[in-house]
Amino acid sequence: MFKTLKGPGVMGITLAAAGILMVTMGARQSLGLFVGPLNTSTGLGIVAISFALAVGQFAWGAVQPLAGAAADRWGPRPVLLAGIVLLAIGSAITPFMTSAWGLTFAIGLVSAMGAGAGSFSVLIGAAAQRMPAEARGAASGVINAGGSLGQFIFAPLLQKLIQLMGWMGAMYSLAAMTLLALPLVGRVTKGSTPHTTAAAGNADGGLRTALKTALGDRSYLLLHAGFFTCGFHIAFLVTHLPTEVDLCGLPPSVASWSLALIGLANIVGSLAVGHLVSQYRSKMILALMYASRAVLIVWYLAMPREAWVFYVFAVGLGLTWLATVPPTAGLCAKLFGVRYLGTLFGLTLLTHQIGGFLGAWLGGLAITQFGDYTWMWWADIALALLAAVLNLPIREARVRQVAGA
Repeated sequence: MFKTLKGPGVMGITLAAAGILMVTMGARQSLGLFVGPLNTSTGLGIVAISFALAVGQFAWGAVQPLAGAAADRWGPRPVLLAGIVLLAIGSAITPFMTSAWGLTFAIGLVSAMGAGAGSFSVLIGAAAQRMPAEARGAASGVINAGGSLGQFIFAPLLQKLIQLMGWMGAMYSLAAMTLLALPLVGRVTKGSTPHTTAAAGNADGGLRTALKTALGDRSYLLLHAGFFTCGFHIAFLVTHLPTEVDLCGLPPSVASWSLALIGLANIVGSLAVGHLVSQYRSKMILALMYASRAVLIVWYLAMPREAWVFYVFAVGLGLTWLATVPPTAGLCAKLFGVRYLGTLFGLTLLTHQIGGFLGAWLGGLAITQFGDYTWMWWADIALALLAAVLNLPIREARVRQVAGA
């Protein structure tokens, strides 16, 4: 796999992008650990806190195509710098917010928009434009693994900081840790973009033409539909898994280690999928991953609520957690080229986060109205099966045909 990352600056760009994503995703994917302490401290209620995190899910997605378009137009450097600083500011001001609207502003808008500007659309787009086509699948897998490594590191670290310093001290620490990503920006954006090309056989008619073409393509819309489900799953679990663990009478450490195991397993999943996209059609990989989630959730519902079950569940989920990103980005590049990949992939991430908004918010409503998450688990199963089916009609040539073109 790593043989394809050889070449002038390819590995350096890939690792720097992975490092930035490690920080931005690690910070963002660990916020569910703050739900209980925030509720105890502020008395705002689970629904209000879940709504703030749900807005954050949507804002993170909404900023993706905008950040991608800005990076496509002016370059990724100013976008990444602004995103990292915004994420740090949002974390730093959160302890000062005593109302539901204030919390929504800090976590749901400022932090989320910062994390979004320093996330997949800009990083994968910038990397893809600076390396040959044969390296892009492996690079996206490594970059994606960086985000998973961040979850593995940040979840237990922040849980320990919450125990030692309280949630406010942990949030200040998170703001400081975010700034560690700033020196990596220069490495990602170093050099020109010699590998930027339009899709084969199509002239570059500008961003407006690219958007019109993509939004009129059934395959692109089906890709959006599947990615919506991915966002629903991830946001629901990352927001409400700590509460699910608490409902089962298990200690908070089970939740933090479950989130960490999801991140650790996804490192393996991301690297594996990054390699597989050069061997098999991306749509088939996506269909299998979505179907596996339905099977895993059915298994979880049938098992006793014990710590080891959560850990096995976390590892199983982690293998496909964010591993959907490399084949989704790869399909965007195959269909439309990499010139506007930041924008077009960013739009799929917006759809992903519309699902994320619903997953986080509806989870809060479910626990308030019914006292558990039963209906959410069954919604997860139905959406996963639907996503698996919707990916199959996507237009994609067999890999050997693409390689011989």
